[in-house]
Amino acid sequence: MTQSFDDLELPSELTEALSAEGFEEPTEFQRTAIPLLRRGNNLLGAVGPGAGTLLTYGTAILERTKPQGGRPGALVLVATDASATSLAESLARIAATTGHSIGALGGAWLLPERCDVLFATPREVKSAVDGSSLTLEGVEVLVVDGASAIETISGLDTVGALFEYVAAGAQRVVLSQPVTDSVGSIATAHMPKAVRIPPSPAVESTASKPPDRGELRYRITGEDKVEALAPLVSELLDDGARHVLLFCRSADRAADVGDFLTLHGFMAGGPGDETAPIWLAVDALPAREALNESESPAVVATVSLDCPADPDSMDRRHGAGGQATVLLLPREVPHFRDTARRTGYRVRPLPPPESVVEDRISVIRDRLEEAATSGDLAPLYVVLEPLLDRFSPQELAAAALALLITQAPAGATVSPSTAARAERATGTDGWTRLFVSIGEMEGIKPSDLLGALAGESGVDGSSFGKIEIRDTYSLVEVRPSEAEKVIKAVNGSSIRGRSARVDYDRGSTRGKDRHSSRGKSR
Repeated sequence: MTQSFDDLELPSELTEALSAEGFEEPTEFQRTAIPLLRRGNNLLGAVGPGAGTLLTYGTAILERTKPQGGRPGALVLVATDASATSLAESLARIAATTGHSIGALGGAWLLPERCDVLFATPREVKSAVDGSSLTLEGVEVLVVDGASAIETISGLDTVGALFEYVAAGAQRVVLSQPVTDSVGSIATAHMPKAVRIPPSPAVESTASKPPDRGELRYRITGEDKVEALAPLVSELLDDGARHVLLFCRSADRAADVGDFLTLHGFMAGGPGDETAPIWLAVDALPAREALNESESPAVVATVSLDCPADPDSMDRRHGAGGQATVLLLPREVPHFRDTARRTGYRVRPLPPPESVVEDRISVIRDRLEEAATSGDLAPLYVVLEPLLDRFSPQELAAAALALLITQAPAGATVSPSTAARAERATGTDGWTRLFVSIGEMEGIKPSDLLGALAGESGVDGSSFGKIEIRDTYSLVEVRPSEAEKVIKAVNGSSIRGRSARVDYDRGSTRGKDRHSSRGKSR
């Protein structure tokens, strides 16, 4: 088995750059896919972030394309501008050794249309090509990273059109988790003789089902996972863990994590150090040996700061028993769930840590939203008009918020009464209508939302009525007798990788003007 990037026979400048960034051992997907891409094969990867996708196609691009100095040699299509910028910044650190310029459309980049490797959404690329500011004539490698996410957000029509813009001999790579029917159709139409990794489900089904390895929890965090460590470690120690074995991607990252935890009062040491509550580990096998030699391995909780890339990594880190948790970025959740399924773990989301401050902020925002959507604000404009010459609207809004906070005691009930809110949230035929802060932009479907609400609350699916999916939120009808139970159970839980706010809907004014009225019903 390939143990390092050197074994993949990549150019030395690439392996040295990877090592400098803390990437020493390739993932399962990288071990299989990188040799295929180096030989020029087209690839359909049924994988997502967490499997090592960026470095898989990134190393192939940097090896197979030459800096052209004026037009892209590789184009990477992604779902959002934020993803384009994040991925471009990550690859740019590796590309510094090869001389390739990296850029992204839709962000703060100098002349991205002239860079060697361009990251962008399909719509941004189509607009730039139609406006003659970008040419795709020199593209030798076309990558679609996150095809299912692109399909959810903007559809795949533009992706199909861009395949036609690129030369027929260009290498084509599509990564998607899951591989939907539409994604499969794109691959069939535009990627002759593409190799699929891993094999299709029909081939996988011949393998034996993995044994049940128990439960693996996950918590979804923001971009800086290290910031989420202190509250998680505190929770685990409070729950009875004597030590927390924390797995990091590299020794440099482990050192940074150790410094952060020490700053927050948690003493960190190596695996097996009985004097330190936190054990920092990079290589799972020596850590497991230390864990087995521990006097009480059952009270050692394991945490993965970086999503395990494959079943082997997941089992080596968390297969020894005890409480096991993985910190995830929202985009890593599909890969994590798939890897856990293949390893034999049942997964359970871990609610975000409670915060009195955040609860207070949420209440204030609720009051502001209520006033902005249901009140008659026209007479108040007269009050504000003389002040607009001296203050910006943001300054006046902040001043008004300060008055709101100082006039409402910290423990006061500042939102409308439950009874009043429930009375206004009347749906059709006696149903109660609930507001859920997850919508079409998160790729949610009525069936997904129904499953999440019923699963979290324990309320039978027959107690739910009409479900409407809007751009940024959803409206769900439920039996009045079950409404409060659903709100209490689901509010703050994770749906589609985001913490969901659930409450009685405040009325039809919410969606008439401020949001699209597009709806999808179950």
